[in-house]
Amino acid sequence: MEFNAYFLKAMCAIGAGLCMGIGAIGPAIGEGNAVSHALEGMARQPETADNLRTNMILGCAITETTGIYALLISFLILFATNV
Repeated sequence: MEFNAYFLKAMCAIGAGLCMGIGAIGPAIGEGNAVSHALEGMARQPETADNLRTNMILGCAITETTGIYALLISFLILFATNV
């Protein structure tokens, strides 16, 4: 391999790391916010805890899909280059 191939592989690794790092910030903030507000609602009205828990888990699952998409794209960046 020559210098350009090593440089391209290094840039792919950096790009994949940035993709995963930035792609994980949104779901982390969103899930933290959802869980925080759900727990606050459960503390205020304990009788609605089952409904809030179900909706919170569903919301966290939907929010987590964006992190999984970022992981998929970072794998594509790493392994789909023919260098």
